[in-house]
Amino acid sequence: MSQLLEILSPVGDMERLHAALDYGADAVYLGGTAFGMRAASAKFTPELLAEACSLAHSKGKRVYLTCNTLPRNSEIPAFEGFVKDAAAAGVDALIITDLGLLALAKKFVPDMEIHISTQAGIVNYATANEFYSMGAKRVVLARELTLEEVAEIRAKTPTELDIECFVHGAMCVSFSGRCLLSQYLTNRDANRGECAQPCRWGYHLMEEKRPDEFYPIFEDEQGTFILNAKDMCLIEHLDKLAKAGVNSFKIEGRAKSSYYVSVITNAYRKAMDIYKAAPENYQLPQWLKDEVFKVSHRAYCTGFFFGHPKESQYYENSGYVREYDVVAIIDHCENGRIYAQQRNKFNLGDEVEVLSPEGEPVTFTVNEMFNDKGESIETANHAAMDLSITSDLVFPRNSIIRIKK
Repeated sequence: MSQLLEILSPVGDMERLHAALDYGADAVYLGGTAFGMRAASAKFTPELLAEACSLAHSKGKRVYLTCNTLPRNSEIPAFEGFVKDAAAAGVDALIITDLGLLALAKKFVPDMEIHISTQAGIVNYATANEFYSMGAKRVVLARELTLEEVAEIRAKTPTELDIECFVHGAMCVSFSGRCLLSQYLTNRDANRGECAQPCRWGYHLMEEKRPDEFYPIFEDEQGTFILNAKDMCLIEHLDKLAKAGVNSFKIEGRAKSSYYVSVITNAYRKAMDIYKAAPENYQLPQWLKDEVFKVSHRAYCTGFFFGHPKESQYYENSGYVREYDVVAIIDHCENGRIYAQQRNKFNLGDEVEVLSPEGEPVTFTVNEMFNDKGESIETANHAAMDLSITSDLVFPRNSIIRIKK
């Protein structure tokens, strides 16, 4: 049996679901209206969930539903209806942290595939094996493992147990998301999907006596972002993870934009296809390496995979690097025109870049542009306006027109 190598993308709503599927995800994970770790992106009612599953299945893709909070007593009675609705909608697997929910899921939906969330903190093969014996089909390993530890877990667990690892996106300063800062400071519980991200805030440290000045405890007059973790990016190392036995390559970001989902899914899809074509000679073209920098991101690192991440914190600020803006989404191309809907202002003479699922980005200059009445215009400055651009280039629906800032 060939090794499963799955690109798993985050989905916060139907727009992002289309983005993930259009740009090459093998599977998506999303949240219902309860029990998920991203309360702000809990968009999928039972009806929407059924629609999402139908769309994904029509394209041969899978849907995983997050049930990875630590629920309180009052929430337990609602779980039976929640998971039965999920099963009826066609969900392919539940992502679970809590042992009680695991037991209830096996009782209420015994045929449902179970994935154990990274929130469970799996860092050794004994724990992975125990979850397998309890009925799990997959374990999502903690982010804090080295590549060698991942490989040992793979070697000492049944081949029927899938191994999933995060490969891209935000990291947490606490252990696999088990953080109390938000609850202490804002009464928003990170373990119930309500994190206010106080690790991204600036802090001033004051020491009472400081008799010896061995270590400065300030960054500058603005304070220090001492808890601010860099983002993870492993696109250049997918070959190493695959050879260590990873089956599912997970992109973080259910609260991120559809543009982020499109670009990062596309990048990892194409990188995985390159690996599959030549496993012993994994080399990415420069344009593909550049793609991960064309979304809003923090400084990148490789997490714990290659040892202690000495450079994993970024102390200067908690903001994002954002070098590109989406200016339009393509609807269709015909008769020498690109028909699109505006997202941000752009003008005649601008050099734009189009990203589609079909290849590397294509650059061209906007030399002629029209509004929806066919009138020539010099600028697209009305929100969501329909427009067309003269061009013989042809791109599929939902291709992205972007511009370097």
